[in-house]
Amino acid sequence: MENLFAKDFLTLGRQADDIRHKMWGKKTFFVRNLHLNYTNICVSKCRFCAFAKDTGDTGAYLYEIDHMVRYVEEKAPDAREIHMVGGLHPDKPFKFYTEAVHALKTAYPDKTIKAFSAVEIDYFSKISGLSVLEVLKALKTAGLEMMPGGGAEIFAPEVRSVICPEKIPAERWLEIHREAHGLGIVTNATMLYGHIENDEHKMRHLETLRALQEETGGIQAFIALSFHPENTFLKDVPPSTGVEDLKTIAVSRIVLDNVPHIKAYWVMLGEKTAQVALRFGADDLDGTVVKENITHAAGAKSSEGLTVAEMADFARSAGLIAVERDAFYNEIKVYG
Repeated sequence: MENLFAKDFLTLGRQADDIRHKMWGKKTFFVRNLHLNYTNICVSKCRFCAFAKDTGDTGAYLYEIDHMVRYVEEKAPDAREIHMVGGLHPDKPFKFYTEAVHALKTAYPDKTIKAFSAVEIDYFSKISGLSVLEVLKALKTAGLEMMPGGGAEIFAPEVRSVICPEKIPAERWLEIHREAHGLGIVTNATMLYGHIENDEHKMRHLETLRALQEETGGIQAFIALSFHPENTFLKDVPPSTGVEDLKTIAVSRIVLDNVPHIKAYWVMLGEKTAQVALRFGADDLDGTVVKENITHAAGAKSSEGLTVAEMADFARSAGLIAVERDAFYNEIKVYG
């Protein structure tokens, strides 16, 4: 496929907006969700991460299972989706994670549990001695219904070896998502951009995801994640520009026309850029995202949560219609 990033900015925007309109009309989706970052203690030392801590560090924390259950009730009792990810804790056995999912699903049967990136799944396999398939089956039995798309970063090994050499390789990430799709666990997919990658790396990443989707059909949504350099080893890298953010959203919509939804993740993009992205191919604002910690640790200046009214206004002022959804994009309420 040609390098779409070399094309005219506004031409890409119109093309992506046309695809979006053909798929979803004026609908812009969002969900009431809660991010549950259950620990920041992590054995991996990803160089671009500003979130991870060692045990005993100032600010290091771990939520035990009863704390997780209380946290949901205290922070977002009306959330329809619990987005649960965290560090790779050195001491907790795999049983801790299945019991956590089970406790949350038992306490909140109407909330969808979207939990654990491919990096976490790989770690659970290592500490348990189970295969990835066995790990996923155990988590599904406990109540896991979806997986987020984190850990993909940029698939190109020459980039990955610099920014996150400790992380699983692209082939492992793809294998884990392939296994999840085979079990009927839908997933998201991501791409982290705005660091040391180039346009070719981004195109190859998107084309790889397109091929996976052709094979399995299990990717529900794609999220382009704008890198936040503050407090990382890449702190001197200038943050991505608004044009780069919007162009990346547009190219993602064009390449991934076999993936249903493209998110404008306002936590990383910022609220204003996310709103404009709705006319550059994105059809989903993710959600209210009550209390997200990982991106804010890297210097994100966006809010730590948005209201339903703010979500509806984002869509309305862009000439679109806000649709509140559940985790699987079943429509709950339309805000005209």
